[in-house]
Amino acid sequence: MFLIFGIFVAVFLSLLLLIKKKKSPADKILVVWLIFISVLQILRYFLETGYFFEHPHWLGIGLSLPVLHGVLLYFYVIEITGNTIKRKSTIFLHFIPSIALTLLAIPFYKLTGAQKIAVYQNNGEGFEWYVMLEGLLVIISGLTYSIWSLIIINKHQKNIKDRFSNTDKKELHWLKCLSIGNGIIYILSLFFENNVTYTAIVILVLFIGFFGINQLKIFYSNTDTVDTSEKDFTTENQRVNTTEIPKKNSSKEKYAKSGLNEDMASEIYTALKDFMEESSCYKNQELTLIELSKSLKVHPNHLSQVINEMEGKNFYNYINSLRINEFIKIASKAENKKFTMISLAYDCGFNTKSTFNKHFKLQTGKTPTEFFKS
Repeated sequence: MFLIFGIFVAVFLSLLLLIKKKKSPADKILVVWLIFISVLQILRYFLETGYFFEHPHWLGIGLSLPVLHGVLLYFYVIEITGNTIKRKSTIFLHFIPSIALTLLAIPFYKLTGAQKIAVYQNNGEGFEWYVMLEGLLVIISGLTYSIWSLIIINKHQKNIKDRFSNTDKKELHWLKCLSIGNGIIYILSLFFENNVTYTAIVILVLFIGFFGINQLKIFYSNTDTVDTSEKDFTTENQRVNTTEIPKKNSSKEKYAKSGLNEDMASEIYTALKDFMEESSCYKNQELTLIELSKSLKVHPNHLSQVINEMEGKNFYNYINSLRINEFIKIASKAENKKFTMISLAYDCGFNTKSTFNKHFKLQTGKTPTEFFKS
């Protein structure tokens, strides 16, 4: 029952993604991942129902596939976080375990149908070494890629605060939970029977489908791409590697090669403050570092460095602190008492109540109600 339900869900979600218009590269990887899960579920169903024993030439067809599950998770995380695999030639390395398992299974594939059935019915008799090796590779691979994906997501969550003033739907909390859940499934397979694992896989598929299909594209080449070279940033067309963006709370050595001296930094900082006061661009809910740097005609990395060093904040916290200051200013006026606090907060650039409350308390130490009462 769990297998059949899981198969239909995975196939249905795959079809939804296939007919989705303007699929991003991440969507395409997600389609492949869901189809892959569908295939694994179907193969397992045929094995459990005995279909493969009626057609023994199919036995063992999916022996090397489970080890690829973690690889597809990793590729999806890489793509959706805006990273790139620096050396395309290294992509092949991720498939070595699966290729090795396929080659090592050749002696099994050469067996007759009756011999294959005997091996399966006797818990891998004669191929105990392969069963153990395959189990170890699947567990190690699954846990390794889950942990690796978590590391990438954590870096992403830090880096986007240097680039976006609004991180809602960009922090990928769901993908973090998915990576953790993926690792848990491999742990469960060590201690529980197949039914528990099947249930967990169905939940995982539902999780992938619901959040993956609804995940908005985070990085756009026309507005949010950073050229980290010293060329004029206005000509940038390259895709972003988020690991190259300056990070909050790191040492000054990270700016040693930025080419920005004190005079330049002071000039940029003055221009930044003047522009913010004149334009109030922080009220733009989707303001990004790239947009602001283009308005100031400075390199985005230089602007990020100036904000980090002069304000002691990343771009995200800097813009939201300006929004809080503006909110306090307009909410203090008698003529604005007729408006709700959250409507005023939206006018200042916030797009969710939770984000507004978080930054207000972070900056003032009080909730909006407590602040104005005092």
